[in-house]
Amino acid sequence: MVGVLDSVNQRTQLVGQNRLELLLFKLNNSKHRYGINVFKVKEVLQCPRLTALPSLRREVRGIAHIRGETISVIDLSLATGQEAIDDLENRFIIITEYNRTIQGFLVGSVERIINLNWEQILPPPEGAGGSNYLTAVTEVDGEIVGVLDVEKILMEVSPPKDETMSAEFISKTQKAIGNDAKIIMIADDSMVALNQIKRALTPLGLEIMTAKNGRDAFDQLKALAGTCEHSVTEKLGLLISDIEMPEMDGYTLTSEIRTFEKLKDLRVILHTSLSGVFNQAMVDNVGADDFIAKFNPDDLAAAVERNINILHSEPAREILSDQ
Repeated sequence: MVGVLDSVNQRTQLVGQNRLELLLFKLNNSKHRYGINVFKVKEVLQCPRLTALPSLRREVRGIAHIRGETISVIDLSLATGQEAIDDLENRFIIITEYNRTIQGFLVGSVERIINLNWEQILPPPEGAGGSNYLTAVTEVDGEIVGVLDVEKILMEVSPPKDETMSAEFISKTQKAIGNDAKIIMIADDSMVALNQIKRALTPLGLEIMTAKNGRDAFDQLKALAGTCEHSVTEKLGLLISDIEMPEMDGYTLTSEIRTFEKLKDLRVILHTSLSGVFNQAMVDNVGADDFIAKFNPDDLAAAVERNINILHSEPAREILSDQ
């Protein structure tokens, strides 16, 4: 137990330092390496016996019974358009928790955990196209390591049943927000997640600015603050930010916002596929106003209702026309 608590404390201390830990792995016998945030990893196991079911998609190689739970095992090679992983007895599964679900990812081999600064994690190169499965890349030992867009993979393999807000929540949240036009900013490096949030919030009549990562969000916020007399809240009601993002993560973004005079009063919701008992400590440490796990549209609406500032419609429209 002491070792577990020490590990949790060490990871918590990374908050605000713009750092992360990546678990490196390979698919099949390829030399190319990929990375996944250690916070999302519950366990790494030798691939157990898998039970195939006729109703499963091709990418789902079967289900496994692990510690009393039945877990779907997704072949990450197949899911990213490559050849199926073979020789399962000598392969591994990475048990993860994303978007309130637990799943196993079948990989060829697992290497080691590395500690990096988010500034070392960069967006995929221009021209990679919308069909690629990377949210970021970095360099390790002189080689490029890709960080997979797991949210995109899960959306394709197991799409959510409903991404729309219930009529009850739409009505309730609209009343709380009022009739004036509002602007919110969404920061997320995954286009899948970004579009989910936009679709969920569109019925509320909110006007939306977007940022592709924490650095982009902070730059836009500072530029917007420069047009405000006292505070960015004169024109912006709320920031909804992912945590895992290239160049600057959501924790560091929140910390930077709290130290910038014209930004410090902006309300920040951290909206993430990360989960775990230590997340609340991290949220409190950086000064975020709220934390919700992806992705439930009603939970998102409730968080917006709790946090959005009441703005005047005219300034809101003016700043949108400037973007």
